[in-house]
Amino acid sequence: MTNKKDQKRIVCIGGGTGTFVVLRGLKQYPYTLSAIVTMSDSGGSNRRIRDEFGLLPTSDIRQCLVALSDENGGAGLLRKLFMYRFEKGTGIAGMTFGNLFMAALSDIVGSQEEAIRQTGKVLRVKGSVIPVTLTDTNLYATYEDGHTETEEHLIDEPTHDGRMPIVDAYLKPTAKPNPEALAAVRAADLIVVGPGDLYTSVLPNLLVPGIPESLKAAKGKLVYVMNLMTKFGQTYNFTAADHLRVLEKQIGKSIDYVIVNSAKLSPKALAIYAKYHEVPVVNDLVDTSYYRVEEAELVGKTLYAKSSSDALIRSLIRHDSDALARVLVSLVERSTV
Repeated sequence: MTNKKDQKRIVCIGGGTGTFVVLRGLKQYPYTLSAIVTMSDSGGSNRRIRDEFGLLPTSDIRQCLVALSDENGGAGLLRKLFMYRFEKGTGIAGMTFGNLFMAALSDIVGSQEEAIRQTGKVLRVKGSVIPVTLTDTNLYATYEDGHTETEEHLIDEPTHDGRMPIVDAYLKPTAKPNPEALAAVRAADLIVVGPGDLYTSVLPNLLVPGIPESLKAAKGKLVYVMNLMTKFGQTYNFTAADHLRVLEKQIGKSIDYVIVNSAKLSPKALAIYAKYHEVPVVNDLVDTSYYRVEEAELVGKTLYAKSSSDALIRSLIRHDSDALARVLVSLVERSTV
C-alpha cells in the first residue's frame, strides 16, 4: 500500500465545469490532489455572494469540493445537496445550497478560508481546494476597438460584438497569490491547466503575480487540456494554436503536453452551438521541441441541461472524466518513472 506521503501529487488549475470534470476522474486514483481555483467570477449567484455577503466568489470552489467529495452513503447525498439550485423563493431563486452553506459557515467560523477547509471535511473530500488568491479582485479585458469590460460576467456573456478579439486581460486591484497555491505548484509532479473558458476560468489564475513564475520553475510536468469548443466573446474562431498563444503570453514556453480531443462531436450539440457562433476547436498543433500533443477520444456522451433558475450559459458537451483521467494518469506515470 502506497504511503500518502509517497503519493504523486497532481495540481489542477482552472475553475468551473472543466476543473470539476478533471478532478472527478482523477479522484479514483491513488494521488494527492489539489485544485487551484480562480476567484474573479462575478456572474450569477457569485455576484450576490460578493455584493450581499462581502465574500469572495464561491461557485468554482463549491464545484471543486463536490468533484472531490466522497460519493458513497451520506456524503453522496450531501454532494447532491451542495449542487442543488433553488428554483423558487424570493431572494434565493437561482442560488445553490452549497454557496449559501459556505456563506453561513464563513460567518460562523470567522473566515472564508477556514469555511472552505471545514466544508471539505463535511464532504469528505479527497484532496484540497485552494483559492488562487484571497484578494477581492475583478477581471478586466480590453478589446480590439479599445473598450474595456470591467467584470468577469461581462466578458463571459458579452453585450458587445463577441467576434471582437481580446487584446489584453488583467486583474484589478492587483491580486496577491495565496501562499498555499504557490506551495502546491512547487510540490506537484503533474500540473493540469484547463479545460475551461480561456479568459474567464483559466487565465485569471495566471494573472495573479507569482503564479506564472511558479509554473515556469515547477519541477512537475505542465499539461494543458484543450477546450472542445470555441467561446463566443472570448475565443471566437480560435484554433488550438491560438489558445496556446494566449497562455504562453503569461507563462512562456513552459507547457510540456497538450491534450486534444480526437472524437467526433454530436451533430445535435454542434447545431445548438452554431446558434451561438461556437464551433469545435481545430487542432492545428504539431509536436515541438518543448511540448508534445496527446490526442484521444475524450468527449462525454451526455448532453447537459441546466436548471431553469440558472441565469448563466452552460456547456452542453463536456470531456469524459474517466477518459481524460486515463490520459493524465499515463502522463504522470511517464513523467515520474
